[in-house]
Amino acid sequence: MINHNLKIKSYKLKGFRQRILHLFTFNFSLLTFLLLSYSLSIGAEISRHEVRFHENDIFVTASLSLDNKHLQELNNGITKEFRFYIDIFRVWKIWPDEFILSRSFIRILMCDPVKKEYIATSNDGTTLVEKRFKSFESMTNWALTINELKLANLRELEPGVYFVRVTVESKIRKLPPVIGYFMIFSPETEFKLVKDSFTFSAGSLK
Repeated sequence: MINHNLKIKSYKLKGFRQRILHLFTFNFSLLTFLLLSYSLSIGAEISRHEVRFHENDIFVTASLSLDNKHLQELNNGITKEFRFYIDIFRVWKIWPDEFILSRSFIRILMCDPVKKEYIATSNDGTTLVEKRFKSFESMTNWALTINELKLANLRELEPGVYFVRVTVESKIRKLPPVIGYFMIFSPETEFKLVKDSFTFSAGSLK
């Protein structure tokens, strides 16, 4: 009887230790994931943000630069999704800046390191474009740049002071179901970058 009770206690103790080990492993994985996500966001930047005017039209060019870790993941075959938001805001002295209009693009990059295939898509909500490239560099140069986007016309804006804000988000990769179920408080994006242009006046040209 005593030996039987000892076996029960030993079994319960073993089960308790296993639960503690599983909890420790999960917490360690969660911490590692969050630290990795943070470290990846440090090297990425909006390296180019240009606004120019031609015949009262506003043209915007913006480029995203990735760090070596992101580039290596892409080159190893991990699909990445980047979302570009190009917004016009009106400046107010007392009130918060007023959102006026926006254009957005979803760029998805896919590589096959074995077949040496490089594919990127761009979707602005209306038009879906898919392009194939001969090299990794040509794919990233195209997909990570918004080039000469016609955003608006100065004559269409109310008199005031404005600026163009470029925001880039990198959507997080899908996690295994078990980890994804528990990590409900993890960020939805790998990083989010924001960069504002110089301010400019509109309305006086009407």
